[in-house]
Amino acid sequence: MRGINGDFFLNFTKKRMPQPSKDPLHGKRLDTILEELVEYYNGFEKLGEQINIKCFTDNPSISSSLKFLRKTDWARAKVESLYLYVLRQKKRDEAKGEN
Repeated sequence: MRGINGDFFLNFTKKRMPQPSKDPLHGKRLDTILEELVEYYNGFEKLGEQINIKCFTDNPSISSSLKFLRKTDWARAKVESLYLYVLRQKKRDEAKGEN
């Protein structure tokens, strides 16, 4: 660009970096969430006690549960809510361990 007096100048503008999302679910895939919950609860049996959904209690598997959760918004919402609860619990446990 040319300035008023004909000299070239660079236009330095502040570009804002996008703020990282504060949503813990942002960027998390449903399969990852489900696998972490199954691991946290040591299997589908305990997970099925937390969320009484047939896909967790009758012959459960990751793939069949994912198919159901992707089609059923209310069930997915329950799984995401439980995942957020587990994240908070893990954070509390870490804080207790530091003290």
